[in-house]
Amino acid sequence: MKGQIGQLMQQAQRMQEDMKRAQDELAKTEVTGSAGGGLVSVTMSGGHEVRSVHIDRQAFADDPEMAEDLVAAAVNDAVNKIAEISRSRLGRHRRAEPARRLQDAVLTGRHVTR
Repeated sequence: MKGQIGQLMQQAQRMQEDMKRAQDELAKTEVTGSAGGGLVSVTMSGGHEVRSVHIDRQAFADDPEMAEDLVAAAVNDAVNKIAEISRSRLGRHRRAEPARRLQDAVLTGRHVTR
């Protein structure tokens, strides 16, 4: 029994380390969201920090409200891209959450709940 608990704890620790690596990789990732056929683009980090915004000013000289709308759309596009990357990179680690809860319960002596 002790050997099984030890193995479970080692497996949970490996999963936590893998999750941390995946989160670090995601934070370093940059994506570019765009709108208006590329008239507006936003570069964003995996941590949802906007790194740069490009607006084709000539295209919006007569309609700055349109530029504002397209900036919002480009930001949303970038956020959605980060979310998709996050789901694909971190999804397998999130499915391991029950093992982490069990490890915590064994270490603390608490009852495992859902």
